[in-house]
Amino acid sequence: MPKTDNQRRTLTVDGVELQLAHPDVFKVHWVGQQELVKQLLAAWLMVDEADLPLHPRLVGKPGVGKTSLAYATAVGMGKEVYLFQATMDTRPEDLIITPVIADNQRIKYVASPLVTAMLRGGVCILDEGNRMGEKCWASLAPLLDVRRYVESIVAGIKIKADPDFRFCATMNEDASTFEIPEYIQSRIQPQIFVDFPEAEEEYRILKDNLPFSGEEVLQYVVDFLQRAHRHGERYTVRDGINVARYALKLMKANGENTLRAYKLSLEMVLGEEAIAYAEPESGSVREV
Repeated sequence: MPKTDNQRRTLTVDGVELQLAHPDVFKVHWVGQQELVKQLLAAWLMVDEADLPLHPRLVGKPGVGKTSLAYATAVGMGKEVYLFQATMDTRPEDLIITPVIADNQRIKYVASPLVTAMLRGGVCILDEGNRMGEKCWASLAPLLDVRRYVESIVAGIKIKADPDFRFCATMNEDASTFEIPEYIQSRIQPQIFVDFPEAEEEYRILKDNLPFSGEEVLQYVVDFLQRAHRHGERYTVRDGINVARYALKLMKANGENTLRAYKLSLEMVLGEEAIAYAEPESGSVREV
């Protein structure tokens, strides 16, 4: 059985000492769309001792809150959460164990956030998983089926997942991604689609992230986002937070009036093309 030193955050597996990652701790609230939380919790649920949790993928446009959904849901379960940011350069050893040279010139084995979550019974969120190549996914194949283990060629050990370990992957709907191999697609199910929030939810998200903002800025940004959504644009509430935040800074630093600061921020954050959706329509700036 693995032995853990909680103070030093090391753990020994089959005689190999691993340096564990630290969990990710930050302030995230999930606002609205509670049906998505229920779908994710259902995927992670075990209905019987013989059952296994599923490994869902959260799919949607960049910035709609996929990672926030997974993080807030996991924290709500009382879990440690470990984020792994996938990229086109991610290697299989990055996902599992990386050897490094310690101060005493000996090799130290560093467990990835994924492996740390496996060993500590936490949740691993593989962020933007469809940016990884097939070799990386192949290294995770045994973890994502009934075997529930990964193998480190570097350290020469096989690592089994704690029964409380949970996994999900977020995936963006854009062109700069790899196709997920078919044998992996069957392992990362169900697909949970995360779409743009409704106007009231976008307002609450903005208010939650910018509690120091005046109402007028928030209303302008919500109006912009909703009009952009209706025209099929990809602007998200993350973009809206950035627009509102910079507008507030312009108002504070330069004494700009609200509407001018909002329009200037919109152009500087999202580009000239966003200005087409800047003008409030009659009656569209509203109390939420």
